[in-house]
Amino acid sequence: MPLKRIAILAYDGCMGAQVFAVADVLLIAGHLAREFNHPEQNPFELEVIGLHGRTVSCAGGISVGVKKPSGSYDLLIIPGPEISRSQQLPLTLDGLAPEVAFIKKTFARGTPVAAVCVGSFLLGEAGLLAGRNVTTAWLFAGELASRYPAARVNREALLLEDGAVITTGAVSSAFDLAMHLVKRRLGGKIANATAKITLLQNPRLSQAPYVDVSLLPKALPSFAHSVGQWLSDRLQGSYDLEALAQAFHVSSRTLLRRVKAETGQTPLALLQQARVEKAKQLLTASNWSIAQITEAVGYSDVATFSRLFARQVGETPAKYRRR
Repeated sequence: MPLKRIAILAYDGCMGAQVFAVADVLLIAGHLAREFNHPEQNPFELEVIGLHGRTVSCAGGISVGVKKPSGSYDLLIIPGPEISRSQQLPLTLDGLAPEVAFIKKTFARGTPVAAVCVGSFLLGEAGLLAGRNVTTAWLFAGELASRYPAARVNREALLLEDGAVITTGAVSSAFDLAMHLVKRRLGGKIANATAKITLLQNPRLSQAPYVDVSLLPKALPSFAHSVGQWLSDRLQGSYDLEALAQAFHVSSRTLLRRVKAETGQTPLALLQQARVEKAKQLLTASNWSIAQITEAVGYSDVATFSRLFARQVGETPAKYRRR
C-alpha cells in the first residue's frame, strides 16, 4: 500500500475531529520527514473530499471546505457520523446512500478503505465487512455485529486491518489510524517522534480499558441474560454449575448449551465478566484496597484475580485505578 495520495470523505453530519485528527498528524509527520531528511520529503498528499458542493456541515454545524473527488487514491478514509443512539443508525445510513455508493465503487476500483469509529457502518452498507475481522466504537459493536452478521466484530480492538479494509475504535482512534499510516509510510523513528510531539501513545492496543457496560444498550430478556443476572447477584459465591442449573430447572448440559447458543460463552465466562465489571466500579468509586476488592468479587488470591482482570481489561487493577 503506497499511502501517498489519501482522501478523507467528509459529509454532512460527520465528526469533524476525526477528519482533522488524521489531517493534522499526517501534516506534522510530513514536517518531521523533512527535518529527518527522510527520502520521502513530501510523504502525504491529503485531500478532504465531498460529493456535494464545496462545503459540508460537520456534526455541530461546523462548515468545512471540501474538494470534489479526482483521480485515484491510495487510501480512502471514512469518518463516522454523529450518532447518540443506535436507533438513529438506519435513518442516518439511509441519508448517506450516495457516500455508500461512492465507497463501494472506489473500493471496487482497487482503493483500500479505512473507517474511523462508526464509519464502519458505511463500510458495512457497502458490503465490505463480510468475512473480515473488524472493529468499531465499543458502544456500537453489538449493533455492528447484529446488522452485519457475516463480519467478525471485535469490540475491544482499537485498530484492525484485514486485507484492504481498516477499521478503528471510538472517536479518538482517528489519531491511532494516523499513527498507523505514519509508521507504515515513514517508519518507526518518525512515528515515535510524531507521537512525542503530539503527546500520543504509540501504539494503543485496545479499547477494553474504556468499556463501561452501564452505558451499553440494555439486553433484551433472555435465558442467558437471566443466568448472567443470577450470577451477578452472587459474585462472592463459588461457581457451582450444578447449583446454577438447578436454579433454572434444567440440566447442566442444557444450561451450557443454551448460554453458549445465545452468547457464544460459558456461564463461568459470564461470571468472570461480571466480577471484573464490579471490580472496575469499585476501583473507580471506592477507596478500598485491591485486596478488599478482590475479596468482594469472590476471589481469595489477588494475583489470580489481577491476571483475570488484566486479560479482560488490558491493564492491571492498579494501573486501571491510576488512569
